[in-house]
Amino acid sequence: MPTGSETEIAVNRKIRTVSMNRKVAICRKSPSRARLSLLVAASVLAVTALPTQAARLANPVAVFSGIDKITGRITTFDVYIGETVQFGALQVTPRVCYSRDDTEAQKTTSFVEVEEITLDRKIRRIFTGWMFADSPGLNAVEHPVYDVWLQSCKAKSDLPPPDSASNTQ
Repeated sequence: MPTGSETEIAVNRKIRTVSMNRKVAICRKSPSRARLSLLVAASVLAVTALPTQAARLANPVAVFSGIDKITGRITTFDVYIGETVQFGALQVTPRVCYSRDDTEAQKTTSFVEVEEITLDRKIRRIFTGWMFADSPGLNAVEHPVYDVWLQSCKAKSDLPPPDSASNTQ
């Protein structure tokens, strides 16, 4: 006579055998259904695995923030693409400023050139590269007195564009 544990093992074996037989029977009865479900699953995975290209919008204005480390004063300023703006002893020139449309997660990037005006009035380039608004410390401007970082890009500014400013004078 089997003990309690032997009975459980025997019962478990029957259950496993029955469930394995059922799975095999299901596959044998409808191979076309199994193929169809595999095809659907594969196509869903293929569609979701494809990287989607986010719409990259070029903007005419880059918005920067800068801090004077001595006074602790933070200044936010707009710069038109291709225009050079002086912040303290630094000259900031954005070349492009990209963002995404409102329906997607924001990712703002700008290619920027930063130059320093030295005490003997020479201009020395201290930074050339991409700035990312999401991670301002990734490509930072290294200067002992000033820090400058990208905040955002925008389509319009309250300041007149450089061309119209020269026409009004």
